[in-house]
Amino acid sequence: MGTQLDTLLNEAPMTNKHWRVWLLAATGIMLDGFDFFIIGVASPLIAEDLGASPRQIGLVSAAAIVGAIFGAFGLGRLTDRIGRKLAFRLDLGLFVVFALLSGVAWSIPSLIAFRFILGIGVGADYPISAAYIAEIAPARHRVRLLVGAFSFQAVGQVLGALVGLTILIVFDSVSSWRYMLAFGAVPAVLIILLRRGVPESPKWLAAQGEHEEAAEVASMFVGHKVEASMIQADTEDAAETAGSYRELFQGGLRRLTILTTIPWFLMDIATYGIGVFTPVIIATLAIQGDGSTLSDAISSTEGAVFIDLFLIVGFAVALVLITRFRHTTMQIAGFLAMGLGLLTLAFSTTFPEDSMRSLVLVFAGFIVFNICMNAGPNSTTFLLPAEVFPTRVRATGHGLATAAGKTGAAVGVFFFPILEADLGLGVLLPLIAGGCVLAAIVTAVARIGVVASDGVFAGQSPP
Repeated sequence: MGTQLDTLLNEAPMTNKHWRVWLLAATGIMLDGFDFFIIGVASPLIAEDLGASPRQIGLVSAAAIVGAIFGAFGLGRLTDRIGRKLAFRLDLGLFVVFALLSGVAWSIPSLIAFRFILGIGVGADYPISAAYIAEIAPARHRVRLLVGAFSFQAVGQVLGALVGLTILIVFDSVSSWRYMLAFGAVPAVLIILLRRGVPESPKWLAAQGEHEEAAEVASMFVGHKVEASMIQADTEDAAETAGSYRELFQGGLRRLTILTTIPWFLMDIATYGIGVFTPVIIATLAIQGDGSTLSDAISSTEGAVFIDLFLIVGFAVALVLITRFRHTTMQIAGFLAMGLGLLTLAFSTTFPEDSMRSLVLVFAGFIVFNICMNAGPNSTTFLLPAEVFPTRVRATGHGLATAAGKTGAAVGVFFFPILEADLGLGVLLPLIAGGCVLAAIVTAVARIGVVASDGVFAGQSPP
């Protein structure tokens, strides 16, 4: 049931304050995209510089993602208790410190440890940003703002590709991976400084019974004076129910939890397994340098820069379609198309690596995969938890869904180099495609009977 505060925020005009909060939330997600790609560029250099095995490279690549699971779980729940404002700054502090330490890691174990703690900050930013945007954005702009914020993941991936390529060319050394991993601290510091003036979520304040402060913050967003007497708190006792993971598996929330966790888990196996190792796949199937680690890294990263531009295209398509179609329908269609793209990549292995047919199939497969992933599941899995969970458990629910996704990401990133070495891409890629089909089936079944949540999305079309 909505409150007067819901009505005020839903009907408010879009202001500079809204745009500022949205941009600062989006740039945090951009850091995840940056780190997501840069480790893929750095991994072959780490392998040569530190003498790492495929299993060790899998651990290094997965470390930040495993950390993100803990960040999404721990800080997602903590955010529902301490508020969005404080958590909004704490998470990136971890990113800065441990990005710098990753750059000076002296061994594989130390690098794994630093990357793990960095990932805690990365994982926390998803539920914080999603809950914040969902709670302050005007109703008519909310869906596009959420998807638009998540689209910055693709911006970060392209930035990571460009930074990685620039560092490879400038430093021309296998140790250049250190500069790549440390560079992420630069944008993170800037974002922390800009986030200092971000206000607390008025909906969270109201849920805590802080009506005076909620009215003051709400006034900033609605453009006129809001009296505390106009704000009605939700009937639930927020202190007793906020952030309860147990509640997510009870009653009507159980189906929402299935809908928001399992498809995200399966998607991120593909998204991260393929995305992190895009340069490796390109080098294996289509584009190679003169055979040296540096030459192959530069050549494959150049190809990856082009391919990753289609990630942005996919999000642009999502922004056009997101208000026209059911979000779960977009998710189902996207999963099936991702599977088609992966099968196209697998089919390319039947031709010689240096043939034009192989090159065309590799780029076609990647383009279909990237566009349809971001036009569908990679947008909707981020949106759905904010859309279907009520305020009292919104960040908690989004944190659980994010953690499920990051668990899938860790599985994909850890096992990809191992299975690629043991089975080959011709076998591995169809297996990942099968996971995409399974995710489409789970979405189709779990969405039955699901409706939008309380005041944030109430009254809108079923997701």
